[in-house]
Amino acid sequence: MENKLQGLIKKIKKLEKELAEEIRKQEEIFFYKIRGGKVLFEKNVKKKHKTIVKTVSRYLSDAEPLNILTAPVIWSCIFPALFMDLFVTFYQAICFRVYGIPRVKRNKYIVIDRHSLSYLNGIEKLNCAYCGYVNGLIAYVQEVAARTEQYWCPIKHAGRTALIHSRYGKFFEYGDGDGYRNKIEEVRRDFDDIKEGNSKNSLVNNRHLY
Repeated sequence: MENKLQGLIKKIKKLEKELAEEIRKQEEIFFYKIRGGKVLFEKNVKKKHKTIVKTVSRYLSDAEPLNILTAPVIWSCIFPALFMDLFVTFYQAICFRVYGIPRVKRNKYIVIDRHSLSYLNGIEKLNCAYCGYVNGLIAYVQEVAARTEQYWCPIKHAGRTALIHSRYGKFFEYGDGDGYRNKIEEVRRDFDDIKEGNSKNSLVNNRHLY
């Protein structure tokens, strides 16, 4: 089982390299470069982007009526999202210190950069910022929960789960009572792969467009 897990980890690392290479190719295709965490478009490309912006009035007139009517429902989710963001950050700042678990770096998950794209109008930029925040927040909260689960209950499920989080490979097999009782203290402290700022769980670094 250990050898199989190591093989899967190697495959994941290989995929990460392929993803990084694909991102580099996209930079060439769309004429931008990432420098110091900033995304810089070529001047002529940025100028072209500004010519294809759809005005807010045109954007609203072209929108489906039901999309406009349901927008307040979507935006109402900002309130529980902000509360969850604050609470989870507060939670890990206290509990992770007590448990000795490396804290999750929030800015590795919440990436807000699409609002700076010149071909988006004001509404589109706001929507993109909102989507980037909420989806990044969910990923951030999931990682906090995953590390908490590793500490308190590192046991795999009997059935297949729809999504496997980053710490699942460390868990005991379902039904492995001896392993759980004999090595629980070892597993609940096995965070060497993410200590000291190691960000293996994040494939793409946080970046901003200017």
